Amino acid sequence: MDEEYDVIVLGTGLKECILSGLLSVDGLKVLHMDRNDYYGGESTSLNLTQLWKHFKGEDKPPEQLGASRDYNVDMFMMANGSLVRILIHTDVTKYLNFKAVDGSFVYNKSKIYKVPATDVEALKSPLMGLFEKRRARKFFIYVQDYDENDPKSHEGLDLTKVTAKELISKYGLEDDTIDFIGHALALYSSDNYLDQPALDFVKRMKLYAESLARFQGGSPYIYPLYGLGELPQAFARLSAVYGGTYMLNKPECKIEYGDDGKVIGVTSVGETAKCKKVVCDPSYLPDKVKKVGKVARAVCIMSHPIPDTNDSHSAQVIVPQKQLGRKSDMYLFCCSYAHNVAPKGKFIAFVSTEAETDDPKVELEPGIKLLGPVDEIFYDNYDRYEPTNDHTADNCFISASYDPTTHFETTVNDVIQMYTKITGKALDLSVDLSAASATEE
Repeated sequence: MDEEYDVIVLGTGLKECILSGLLSVDGLKVLHMDRNDYYGGESTSLNLTQLWKHFKGEDKPPEQLGASRDYNVDMFMMANGSLVRILIHTDVTKYLNFKAVDGSFVYNKSKIYKVPATDVEALKSPLMGLFEKRRARKFFIYVQDYDENDPKSHEGLDLTKVTAKELISKYGLEDDTIDFIGHALALYSSDNYLDQPALDFVKRMKLYAESLARFQGGSPYIYPLYGLGELPQAFARLSAVYGGTYMLNKPECKIEYGDDGKVIGVTSVGETAKCKKVVCDPSYLPDKVKKVGKVARAVCIMSHPIPDTNDSHSAQVIVPQKQLGRKSDMYLFCCSYAHNVAPKGKFIAFVSTEAETDDPKVELEPGIKLLGPVDEIFYDNYDRYEPTNDHTADNCFISASYDPTTHFETTVNDVIQMYTKITGKALDLSVDLSAASATEE
């Protein structure tokens, strides 16, 4: 272990594994360590016996739920948008099979609706009245035709200066319409975007529509067969192919610093590996992070899909904060035996949100009600941390904890920003998206 590495990565959560893969592909010498004896950290998948033990402290789940090995329950659950570009960029798609998620839905005025993503869908959507449909259609056409490099498509608006609110007001859209476009299409988790330049908002809508067209399913999301626990392992394999070294079951990884305060290595069980930089999750450097929130989550086993989602075997439902009188959105995600994560006839549903009170069970209730009858329910919550250190002073690059979103946007954005800080260059994700075809059944 007394070799010298460019980067030592601590923890095998999804973010750490993606970064380890990207840095190895870049030709850096990477050592990847984890105190656990399994891959995935928070991003691991559990079988039914492990799930039972984790939440109930018992080893024997009821027989009527089916074989334990048929379950792959994600301990954090997300579908995805720009992660696809990273999958193709690194060629990690060789190690994974994906399948499109059947449906993308939004909760609006006490009901669940399919999210309209194009001008054609806007005209058909029961979410809006007749006149609002026409206004929404015009707005969708503007977004679809918008090209950053073609001033003719800008219609006289400079989207680096005009705010999202000003752009939307030009089309006279109603509050409920703005709510589903901002939260279920552009995937913002708060309304702060309304006062920001509109360019990011328009780009996010375009990404949604492009992904939707790409996967030819009812949603812009894909999800790995056998669950998200497959993702960290796939990136670990990628890192190994490019010469990265993996060491699991390394207790008490202690980060060592030189006299100038910069990282010089990591010690575990009396052995030190030298390095120039360390990448890790917050649990490895608790004195360099601060608590910024808490995520409340419920994991449910059901014998049916989420009601009002067209019997989708996999679906995401976003419940914008305003619809429940909350400060943060709630996310529902359901997957099933169609993605090999449960036995035939069983569905796994997750409900998650940023905890705003000390009683997460009560907070999650409106989302759990939308699921209909559940066979089993498990409650979980965890604190969210963000780094407070100056990475230029100590060469420690710490990822932020996972937030409650059920799509990968925030996770990937954190990874891309960390990559730039570590390497000093932007990650080139201009890839041919046609390489990402989801598995056809």
